[in-house]
Amino acid sequence: MSERLFDRLVRSGLLVLAVCWCGSAGAWFEDYEPSVVVSDPFIELHTGPGRGYPVFYVAGQGDKIVILKRRTSWFKVRVPREKEGWVHIDQMRHTLDLEGQPVDFGEKGIAQYVKRRWEMGMAGGDLDGAATISGYLGFALTPNIMLQAEGAQILGDFSDGYMLTGSIMMFPFPTWRLSPYFTVGTGIIRTEPQTTIVQAEDREDEIVHAGAGANLYLSNHFILRMEYRRHTVLTSRDDNQEINQWKAGFSVFF
Repeated sequence: MSERLFDRLVRSGLLVLAVCWCGSAGAWFEDYEPSVVVSDPFIELHTGPGRGYPVFYVAGQGDKIVILKRRTSWFKVRVPREKEGWVHIDQMRHTLDLEGQPVDFGEKGIAQYVKRRWEMGMAGGDLDGAATISGYLGFALTPNIMLQAEGAQILGDFSDGYMLTGSIMMFPFPTWRLSPYFTVGTGIIRTEPQTTIVQAEDREDEIVHAGAGANLYLSNHFILRMEYRRHTVLTSRDDNQEINQWKAGFSVFF
């Protein structure tokens, strides 16, 4: 692998991490800080958003707590005596609003995944021997049908390029944790030869594809995606080209 290709892959990998972090760690309550009342005998406050962080304070029944922000399944709260800590959503479900009514903190687990509306992520893979880095955004019309737009950068030894596609994805079993899907779509592919190595003109062709893949629901808002596509490049000549693409990556949904 060339040094230039390695640098591009590293930069793209860092971008994947940034996208996943932004998609899962939004501060949803910064502008409006709602208050709830503890209805269980107690609620434990951790020093950070994870079970590995120690418990440093316990709020008792009847205490009023203020919700400051949310990070996946953890809420940052402020309790009496101005102490701030993190509480898991399982304990937050045992709180009431100021009128004594249960609070809806959203769907749990796989049910939240099935009802997702948007999905975005990045993936790395192989396109007939060339490395690819792609980013995609999908919108779910129903739990069974999703529309997706995707852009991919192609990083080959002798040529670079990009590919832009629009797809329809069909999920026959959307409630499964490992949910297979089928996809069809169309788009364009542009090839840009490295002129210092070979002398050739840039090419831009239409493409159509069909493929299959699977989403693996991990936890919270994260999905592992694996996919295979068979592309047909519709050239201006009579010899249309068939190319295979394999890719895997991570998505966040909301």
